[in-house]
Amino acid sequence: MTGNEDRVLPGVALMLGFCLIAPLIDVASKLAAATVPVGQITLARFVVQAVLMLPVALVMRAPLRLSRRALRLILLRAVFSILATAAFVAAVAVMPIADALAIVFVEPFIILLLGWLMFREQVGPRRLAASVVGFMGCLLVIQPSFMAFGAAALLPLATALFFALYMLVTRRLSSEVSPVAMQLHTAVLAVLICLPILWLGHRAGVGPISVVLPVPLAWLWLLGVGVAATVSHMFITYALRFAPSATLAPLHYLEIVSAVALGYLVFGDFPNLLTWGGIAIIVASGIYIIHRERVVHVTGGSAPRPAAPLAGNGAAE
Repeated sequence: MTGNEDRVLPGVALMLGFCLIAPLIDVASKLAAATVPVGQITLARFVVQAVLMLPVALVMRAPLRLSRRALRLILLRAVFSILATAAFVAAVAVMPIADALAIVFVEPFIILLLGWLMFREQVGPRRLAASVVGFMGCLLVIQPSFMAFGAAALLPLATALFFALYMLVTRRLSSEVSPVAMQLHTAVLAVLICLPILWLGHRAGVGPISVVLPVPLAWLWLLGVGVAATVSHMFITYALRFAPSATLAPLHYLEIVSAVALGYLVFGDFPNLLTWGGIAIIVASGIYIIHRERVVHVTGGSAPRPAAPLAGNGAAE
C-alpha cells in the first residue's frame, strides 16, 4: 500500500464517521424542539461547542490572535452559522429529518452560483445545467412537504442559502485562521450574539426566541446537539487533512442514508416515492458537479475548490 493510500484510508474512515454522527445533531435538535424554543437550542449548540473547543485549542496550541479583517469575517461567519442552525432546527421540529436534509443538499449548487455571480468564478454550462437539475430535484422534495407542513418546508432552503454564504466566508478565512481557532472564535461570537437576542425575545414574549427551563431529559438533547456538532466537525476537518475533498465529497451523500435510518428508527418517518425521486436527482446532480470540478482542475481550468457540501448540514456547523 502506498503512502498516499495510507493517508486516504483514514480520511475516508473519518468521513464515514462524520456521515454517521452528523444526523445525530438533527435527531437531538428534533427531540429538544418538543419542549425547548428554537433560539435556545441554537444557543446551546454554540455554548457546548465553545466549551469543547477551548481545551482543544489550548492543547493544540492553536494561534488565537486575529487580525481585524479576520475578526470581521468570523463575525459574519457566526451570523450565517446562527441563521443556518436556527432555520434547520425550526425545520426539523416539524419535518422529517431526511426531507429537510435533502433540501439542504442543494447548498453546493448555491455555492457554485454565488461564486459565479459574486466572485466571477468560471462555471461552465454543464455545471450550471446540473445546478438547475438539482434545484428541480429540490422542488420534488419541497412540494409534498409544503402541502403537509406549509412554509416550514422552505426553511431548509434558507438553511442551504445561509450555509452557502457561511462556506464562502470560511473559504476566505481558511488561509489565515486555523480550523480549530476558527471554530472556537465562531462559537464564542455566536454565543455573544445569541444571548441579547434571546433576552429581548424573552422580554417581548416571542416564542421561538424566548427562554424556558428545560425538562431534565431536554438537557441531554441540548448537550447532544452541541457534542454531535463539535465531534462531527472535527471528524470532517481531519478527514480533509488526510484525503482530498474531491475524494471525500461523494461520500458525504451517505449522510442521507444515516439520516433516513435514524429518522425511521427514532420518529417513524420514511420518505415517500416523490421525495426519494428528488433525493436521487439532487445526489446525482451533486456528484456530477464534483466530477466536473475534478475534470476542470485536471485539465488546468480555473475553478474553485469542489463545491460539495463538505461541512455538513446547517446544524452541523
